[in-house]
Amino acid sequence: MISSVVRAPLFRHAVGIRAQSTWTQVKMGPPDAILGITEAFKRDTDPRKMNLGVGAYRTDAGSPFVLDSVTRAENQLLHEKLDKEYLPITGLPQFTRAAAQLAYGSSSPVLDRLAITQSISGTGALRIGGAFVQRFCEGTPTVYVPAPSWGNHKAVFGDCGLNVKPYRYYDAKTRGLDLDGMLEDLSNLPRGQIVLLHACAHNPTGVDPTPDQWARIQSVVEENGHVAFFDMAYQGFATGDTDRDAHALRTFVEAGRAPVVLAQSFAKNMGLYGERVGTFSVVGASRDERARLESQLKILVRPMYSNPPVHGARIAARVLTDPELRSLWLTEVKLMADRIIGMRVALRTRLEKLGSSVAWNHITDQIGMFCFTGLTAAQVDRLAQEFHIYLTRDGRVSMAGITSANVDYLAESIHAVTQ
Repeated sequence: MISSVVRAPLFRHAVGIRAQSTWTQVKMGPPDAILGITEAFKRDTDPRKMNLGVGAYRTDAGSPFVLDSVTRAENQLLHEKLDKEYLPITGLPQFTRAAAQLAYGSSSPVLDRLAITQSISGTGALRIGGAFVQRFCEGTPTVYVPAPSWGNHKAVFGDCGLNVKPYRYYDAKTRGLDLDGMLEDLSNLPRGQIVLLHACAHNPTGVDPTPDQWARIQSVVEENGHVAFFDMAYQGFATGDTDRDAHALRTFVEAGRAPVVLAQSFAKNMGLYGERVGTFSVVGASRDERARLESQLKILVRPMYSNPPVHGARIAARVLTDPELRSLWLTEVKLMADRIIGMRVALRTRLEKLGSSVAWNHITDQIGMFCFTGLTAAQVDRLAQEFHIYLTRDGRVSMAGITSANVDYLAESIHAVTQ
């Protein structure tokens, strides 16, 4: 009797507490733009529909592509029945060593003074890099990113407590590089700023500097004491040549006149999207500095996620270090790059044959997974509403979504909305 009298008021009070949630003030966040495109695409029942928003490679049949080199490496690893123990804080040494050689060059003199850690793909590498510069650059650092840049750059660096500001990069009139504007902006920054540079296959524009233009950019960065923060998500995926795609990074490093850090991803060039495989590295001035840098990277990573996942790193390490698998992988990387280049040529050719009054040379001038078409938001909306073709409202097309079976329909649809 006593027990029931005491418990009843407590129960009623608990219900009242639950009715007033601690999280009532939490507002609904804005939807992710790419997710919204994918959801609209899935709802569409038209057989001609195309999803040109997602940044993942597709075969000419429109299917996801698991590389044969990756499958073979994974089968080898499964046969070896390896354990599932924790990795060190900075990851699998065989992987980080091979990844560094791929990025910087196997004979690069900086390898013995490079501080490197495995990361949760490219996004995780950027997050570690953001935390690193936030902690060790003087004052409240500002990261300057190209306008436009990958949408997540601002969010990642902002969440690290960094200021994020743009510098001029894309020229909407020429649909190419605004080199003069870029150089002017970088020259006028306060000394010693952090400058984010896409190593190759700029996302979202597909506009990359030429080697001569990179030399001028490098001079400005060096003269003004800026930190070169490279984001390399597409090594090999741009031209089909991993060395050629690393040109900008390596020339900065070989000159040795500007501090260099690198975020590196294997999502695109190995198709390891869901395995989340990447690295973050800092070029040190000496082996002693490397040791100090690595100690601080460990301190940053430990409270973030303790240590990285093992499976994807083992796959990448095996592909990069087994001569037969590496040769096969390089062939597959070129195959992916060449298919995208071929779709660029096909789309431009068909648009020009339709008698379009618009100049489409930028489709083949640009490079990598994405093409900045120059389509307006209104034209993009018409493509979705009238032709069942979905892309981001800034006119960015994922070239990997184009196939030999749908390129004619895409060209005809673009021609219709741009007349």
